[in-house]
Amino acid sequence: MSHFFRAPGWLAAWMVGLGLCLALPWGALAQQRAGSSVSISLSLEPDGLDPTMGAAASIGEVVHYNVLEGLTRIEENGQVKPLLAQSWSQDASGLVHVFKLRRGVRFHDGAVLDAQAVRFTFERAKAPGSTNKARKALFDNIARIETPDAHTVVLALERPDVHLLFRLGEGPAVILHPASAAQASSHPVGTGPYRFVQWSRGTSITLVRADTYRDPTQASIERVVFHFIPDPKAQEAAFRSGAMDLFFNLATQDVGHFQGDSRYQVLVGSSTGKGMVAINHRRTPLNDVRVRRAISHAIDREAFIRKVLQGRARAIGSHFAPTDPGYVHLAGVYPYSPERARGLLKEAGVALPLRLTLTLPPTPYAREGGPLIAADLAKVGIEARTEMVEWSQWLGGVFKGQFDLTLITHVESLDYLIYTDPDYYFGYDSPAFRHLAGRHALAGNPRERSRLFAQMQRHLADDAVNAWIFAPQVATVARKGLRGVWMNYPIVVHDIAAMRWE
Repeated sequence: MSHFFRAPGWLAAWMVGLGLCLALPWGALAQQRAGSSVSISLSLEPDGLDPTMGAAASIGEVVHYNVLEGLTRIEENGQVKPLLAQSWSQDASGLVHVFKLRRGVRFHDGAVLDAQAVRFTFERAKAPGSTNKARKALFDNIARIETPDAHTVVLALERPDVHLLFRLGEGPAVILHPASAAQASSHPVGTGPYRFVQWSRGTSITLVRADTYRDPTQASIERVVFHFIPDPKAQEAAFRSGAMDLFFNLATQDVGHFQGDSRYQVLVGSSTGKGMVAINHRRTPLNDVRVRRAISHAIDREAFIRKVLQGRARAIGSHFAPTDPGYVHLAGVYPYSPERARGLLKEAGVALPLRLTLTLPPTPYAREGGPLIAADLAKVGIEARTEMVEWSQWLGGVFKGQFDLTLITHVESLDYLIYTDPDYYFGYDSPAFRHLAGRHALAGNPRERSRLFAQMQRHLADDAVNAWIFAPQVATVARKGLRGVWMNYPIVVHDIAAMRWE
C-alpha cells in the first residue's frame, strides 16, 4: 500500500492551499527566536538518534558533533583533526594504532569519558546482530581493542586501513555513554557541546548548550531546533515568514528564488553523495546483468539533472563521487539509449511489459524525479509503478530488501565496501568484487592502490549493480549574519558550535 508522508497539522495546512500562511505558527516562531538560537529546516526526520546503530544519514545531521563525538573530526575540507583523541600513532606495519584521549571530557550526566567507554562502544558495534553501517568497513577489521590505562586506547587491525582516521570521524564511530547506550536512539547522552532536550515526533528536535562541555566558550549558540519539513512549498513558506535560519537538503531542487531575498544567502558546494536507482538483485529478472544494463541505458541522466536538480549535479556511472581521490568518470559506460535498452531486454528473454515497483522516499528529488524515471523506463517496455512511502517505511521495507527499484542518494563518503556485503539491502553478491576490495585494502604501494581503486569502480559499473545517475551539489540557504555554516559536505553534519551570529 502506498503512502505519502504524514504531515503535522500546521504543515498540512500549507498543502491545502495558499492564503493560510497567517494561520501557521511561523511568525510566532520567528519572534521567539533570539540571537543566541538557530532554527534549521531538514527534509527528513531521523528514525532514531543513535548513529552507531541507525542507517539514516539524517541522524548525524542532528546529533553528530553536537551531542555525540568521535575520536577524530572531519573538517569541511575533508581533513581529519583530533577530537576526543588528542593524538595518535601507529606502528610500522600500519596494524597497531594508539590513541591518547583528551582529558577533562565529561558526558552530559557528569560521568567522565575514559578508555572503557571507547572500548564498550566499539565492541557493541562489532557484536553479533549489530546494525552499525560501518561494521564491515571499520569494526570487523578491528582484531583487538586494548585499554592499558584510562586515557589510552589501542586498536589492532586485521589489515591496514589508510582510511581509518577518516572512518573514526564519521557518525557510526561516535562514542556512547555505556550506562545509557541502550536509550541512545531516543535520548542520546554524549560529550558534545549540546545536550538533547526534546523530540516532538513529526515536528522537531531541540538541543541546548551543555553546561558539562569542556570548553563552554566555544559554542555561542545556546539553543538549536531542527524542524522537519519534507514539502518544498512548506519549506519555502517557512523561510518567507522568517522562521528558519538554515535550510539544508542534499540534491536540493530550485533555490534560486532565495538569491533575490536580502535576508538570506545561498551556499552551493560539493558533497560525496551518489544518487541512483538501486536495484534488488534478489528478484528475477533484476538478477540478470543484461536487465540491469538495460535499466541504466534507459535513464536519461542529463535530463534528470537538468529537470529535477536544475543542473546542480554531475552525471556518474559507479558508486564513487567526483570528490573521491582516484575517482574515474564512468557515466559514459551506459549512455542514454532506449534502443540498446530494448535490445538487452530482448536478449535476456524478458517478456514485455516488465512490471516493477519504483519506491520513492519523501525527498523532493525522489518525489519529483520518480515520474521521470518511470517515463524513461516505460519507453523501453518497463512499467514502473511509483510507490511513495514515508522515510520510516523506506527504512523498514526497502532497506530490509523488500523492493524492486528505489530512487535514493547514498551520502556517506568512501562507502564502497557496502558492495562486499551480500546481506546489504540490494543483495549484490560478487566474490570477484570482494577479492578486488581485499587486494585494495592490503596494497601497500600507492600506485597499486590507485590501480585497484579504479578497477573496483569499473567492476561495479560493468556489473550495472545499480543505475547511478548523479553526484549532487549541496545548496544551503542561510540567514545573512549566521557565520560558520558549511558550504561543502564531506560528511553530512551541522556543526552548531562552529556557528555564530554577527
